[in-house]
This record gives sequence, C-alpha cells and structure tokens, in this order.
Amino acid sequence: MREGGRYISPFTDFGFKKLFGTEMNKDILMDFLNELLKKDEAKIVDLTYLPKEQLGRAEWDWKAIFDIYCESKDGEKFIVELQKAKQNYFKDRSIYYSTFPIREQGEKGDWSFKLKAVYTIGILDFVFDEDKEDNDVFHHEVQLIDKSTQKVFYDKLTYIYLEMPKFNKTEEELETHFDKWMYIIRNLEFLSGRPGRIQERIFQKLFKQAEIANYSEEEYSDYSESLKVYRDLKNTIDTAFDDGEIQGMAQGVAKGLAKGLAKGRVEGKAEGRIKEKAEVVRIGRRSGISTEILSALTGLSKEEIKEIPSE
Repeated sequence: MREGGRYISPFTDFGFKKLFGTEMNKDILMDFLNELLKKDEAKIVDLTYLPKEQLGRAEWDWKAIFDIYCESKDGEKFIVELQKAKQNYFKDRSIYYSTFPIREQGEKGDWSFKLKAVYTIGILDFVFDEDKEDNDVFHHEVQLIDKSTQKVFYDKLTYIYLEMPKFNKTEEELETHFDKWMYIIRNLEFLSGRPGRIQERIFQKLFKQAEIANYSEEEYSDYSESLKVYRDLKNTIDTAFDDGEIQGMAQGVAKGLAKGLAKGRVEGKAEGRIKEKAEVVRIGRRSGISTEILSALTGLSKEEIKEIPSE
C-alpha cells in the first residue's frame, strides 16, 4: 500500500529531476525560468539539457556537478540548483560553479572574448543566516554593480536565490504567475488536490507529472527512498547549523541517517541498502559534506565512496 500525500516533493532528488530535469517536461522548466527572469525580450523558447558533470581543464582540477544544466536557443547557459540544507560557503560554491559555463565558451585562436549570459539559480530549502531577520525579501537577484553609481556594470552574469521557507502566501493571496510558482514549489507535497486559483495549463501538466498514483512501483520505490534520504539529511544538517555545532556535525549526521537506514523500508535487503547509501553519498557530495563524514554516515570506506558515480 502506498503511503504519504498525493504529490511528490520537489525538494527530493527524484522530484526535482522528474519535474524539471527531463526532456518531456522541459516546457515546465522553461515556464519557470521565463517567469523568474522576466526578460523583456528574447524569452526562452527552447532548451537543450547539457551534461551535468563538468570537468576542470586538467585531471587534478576540481569538477562541478549540477542538478540541472541547460542552454537556450540563443546560447545562454542556465545552472539550476536545488539546495536542501545549509552548507558552509554555499555562496562561494555557486560562484565557483558559474565559472565552468564561462570557461567553456573560450575559443582557440583569434577570439573576441564575447560571452553569452550565464544564470545560476538556487532554490533553497533554508534561509541565509545573514538574512534570517528579514522576512520580506526571499527573492535575491545579484549582478555585478558599480558601487559609485549603483548601476549594473555587467549584465551577463546573474545569480538568483530563492529562500523558499520565507514564502508564506496562502492560496487566496496568490496574485501573479510567479506567486503561483513559489506556492507550488513550497507546498506541492502537502496538497491534497489542485488549487482552484492555479488553473494554467502548464501547472495542470506539472500536477499530473507530480501525482504519485501515476507512478510505477519502481518509480514509487525510488521516490520513497529519495524522500527519506532528503528528510534525514536536511534535518540533521540544519539542526547542526542552528545549534552552532559545526564541529559536531559529523556525529549528528551519522546518528540521524544511521537511524534512518536501520529502520528504512529496505531493511534486510542488501541491494536496497547499497542503493540507499549511494544516494546518501550523492546528496552529501552536493551539500559539501566531506568523504570522512560520508564514511561515518554510511559505513562505507573512503575507497568505496570514491567509486560511487555522481549520477
């Protein structure tokens, strides 16, 4: 028997990729990006999904693994990241990630250095510590500005962060298409039906794709595992940050996830346990958790963790 709500959580790896990261649903992603960017012209009319793993120029360089990486028909690059839990130096990481689509535009030989725009979009399931007292602003759009004039100095590099816990509008308070998008992302897994004020065709497709009853047993199993991993990882890391116990984060994460792994639905099934531990490792990597912590978390050796592919 299937337990839980009617719709999947977009904050899980499975849910995020299902709704935004598949070819059949790229119209959903395009609608979201167009609404988010609010460009006066050159709206996104098509997207091409690009490889999510980006390698450095040399084998010893760091690499980047994006949740979603795509390119518009005009050559603009979009990194779309779902950040489930607080992370040290998250802003630093997002800036670093943006350098990959910049560098890959370089051309050999005689090149003018003209670049296409790069957008880094972070959907955050947490609030920045420096902004936690300000509940009015949850949508941050950051560009390079000239401090002397307060005008945009360079408009081809944009960072957008959405602090989703700050969005608290009710269905009755929804006014714009953007409001509806934020409401769906924030509340989808808790809805028992399609809200009456959200009837646009693109949202009807999203609800259909998100409805758990439409999934095969394999899809439902994958989603259930993804949901449990998300909840365990987020709760333990957020608690560690909120309590100021950064030094003890490894113990907190290990204790919380070890308990989840022990009591999980796949208990006693070796194949299921391996699959779940691999998912913990993948999410942990994207959250900046060290190999040492992941080893304590899963019981896997450092060598075994390194052999687990990122996707």
